[in-house]
Amino acid sequence: MGDVLPFKPASTTTADEPLWRELVGSRLRDRRHERGERLVDVAQRAGVSSQYLSEVERGLKDPSSEILSAVAGALDLSVREIAQGVATTLSAGLRGPLCLAA
Repeated sequence: MGDVLPFKPASTTTADEPLWRELVGSRLRDRRHERGERLVDVAQRAGVSSQYLSEVERGLKDPSSEILSAVAGALDLSVREIAQGVATTLSAGLRGPLCLAA
């Protein structure tokens, strides 16, 4: 049987670790900038408002899987590529186990 690992109190984890939605948004924004595209163009292809996409990119909104898939597709990415990139970023900055909960 595995070891029982204590969880940090919520007050210390948020200062040390970024939120998943922040990293996803940053990844989407970086990809858009790499492609030299405007927010409004990507939003239109994804079928979302540019205001909503802006909030996703800034980590203020946590998009549904359907919205994330649409935005990723508009940027020629898959949800898997986004998740792998975010997981790599997270694991590079952590010194212990990573626990993702719904």
